[in-house]
Amino acid sequence: MLISAEHLTKHQNIKSIVKDVSFSIEEHDKIALIGVNGTGKTTLMRIIAGLETYEEGKIIKKNELKISYLPQEPVFDEEDSILHQILSMDKEIKEFEAKAILGKLGIQDTERKVKYLSGGQRKRVALARALLKPCDLLMLDEPTNHLDNDMIEWLEKYLIRYNRAIFMVTHDRYFLERICDKMIEIDHANLYTYDANYSKYLELKAQREEIAQANERKRQNILRSELAWIRAGVQARGTKSKERIERFHKLNEMEKPVEQGTVKLDAISSRLGKKVIEWENLSKSYDDHLLFCNFSYILQKNDRIGILGVNGCGKSTLLKVLAKELDPDTGSVVHGETVKLGFFKQGHEEMDMSMRVLDYIQETSNAITTLEGTYSASQMLERFLFDAKAQYMPIGRLSGGERRRLYLLKVLMTAPNVLFLDEPTNDLDIQTLQILEDYLDSFNGAIITVSHDRYFLDRICDKLFVFQEDKSIQQFIGGYSALLELGTKQVESKASEKKAKPKVSPRLTSKEKQEIASMDETMENIQNKIDEIDQAMAECGDDFEKIQELSDTRLELENELETLMERWEYLIDKQQQIEEMKNNR
Repeated sequence: MLISAEHLTKHQNIKSIVKDVSFSIEEHDKIALIGVNGTGKTTLMRIIAGLETYEEGKIIKKNELKISYLPQEPVFDEEDSILHQILSMDKEIKEFEAKAILGKLGIQDTERKVKYLSGGQRKRVALARALLKPCDLLMLDEPTNHLDNDMIEWLEKYLIRYNRAIFMVTHDRYFLERICDKMIEIDHANLYTYDANYSKYLELKAQREEIAQANERKRQNILRSELAWIRAGVQARGTKSKERIERFHKLNEMEKPVEQGTVKLDAISSRLGKKVIEWENLSKSYDDHLLFCNFSYILQKNDRIGILGVNGCGKSTLLKVLAKELDPDTGSVVHGETVKLGFFKQGHEEMDMSMRVLDYIQETSNAITTLEGTYSASQMLERFLFDAKAQYMPIGRLSGGERRRLYLLKVLMTAPNVLFLDEPTNDLDIQTLQILEDYLDSFNGAIITVSHDRYFLDRICDKLFVFQEDKSIQQFIGGYSALLELGTKQVESKASEKKAKPKVSPRLTSKEKQEIASMDETMENIQNKIDEIDQAMAECGDDFEKIQELSDTRLELENELETLMERWEYLIDKQQQIEEMKNNR
């Protein structure tokens, strides 16, 4: 066991984060911490990492436990270089390893000073630092934020192979499904542990809530019966059983299960005419760096479009051009007369941290009309889980996720009929995402979204704009998984043109026997080459181009070795099947 927490209690101001909770982290656990924004997920992570105190209980840690922690807002020495910030963290970290992972995360200039990095680049450097630090427990707070889809897929595969314990907070549901084998849900200062991946967790959670509600109904029935018994004999109360009356009071004082709050969204939109947005031959560059060119499209009323591309390719810039916040270098953008655009921007707009939550929403509108009726700004805030007390708090007291939720409400309060969403899933909890997805399903207008959330893209989008290396933007029908499947089929098709898949036969051919005999030596030779490349990378120093070249060669050898392993497993299975057939004759 790495960590054991017993009867842990933590308050933040007057709010309970956890109250008398216990949990443990084992050596190879891959745990996700789940809960709505503002419940204290980050606070609990910091307590486990030893960065924050608690009032009651105790935390027992394995001797010399090493923890590597990725915070939501990483801290660096601003004057130091990226590479030195990582290498100075632990002597065991090899320079070539640092450069390789930074390259995977899109950081090529490793000598650049940290102070010149954007927020997204800082998060990626912090992620590289966390992954490289030798540890027994890897703790990640929203690791997929600011990563593009290719980086997320790489990180997912990395963490699947990772052989140490992982404790993470993430809203990426594919991550939860494929990586994690345990879920810890934080809800109203209680913890609920499920030994399950995400889909199984949803089933078990529904069962737990059903049982809790059934027990509550039973308790209420008993209370009604006992209350009637007490009221029936007021005059003879002294003769009644004191034990029965005490049981009644204990039963009456029990806390009933609290239903987890969920954001409630109704269809909020204005009428949209036939003409929406049309653009023709759009091109945009920054400092002679071309982002995209010759892009034309006629947006339809019910389009659901996702935008994909590597970090820095110009996805957010494209949205700003289509919103007429930026002028294109060439081409034109025309909005229909009835278009009312709602633009949910990445990182949310600049907020006055001293402004009250209610005042922030009332800046946009005092009331909004939905299909269910007219709601005041205060009522809409309640539907977005900001109770009367929270509405009079300054925005600076809110968590990052709560600010995102507040910003989302502000955008929707304008009753848009066209929605531009730039990374809408960043920092939103899963429950809010699910409700947002339900809302978008019924949204009576066009949606264009930039997102790295693969589940969100699959759920919402039926068309994709994909940035290409030649700076064009290609259109694909379907969601993210459809695009991924299309790419896989193209690769398989090319492979099948070179070599047809061998058919299973009742005997090993002489060629297959020769393959089995030589495979061990071949695989050993490839592994030796990989080891030699590792040694060469360690001796490259600051020659990043050479490191990248060696890294590419290493990847090719790894792929070759993996293909050989699959072929070896196939032939061995076939050989065993033949032996079994012989034995059964």
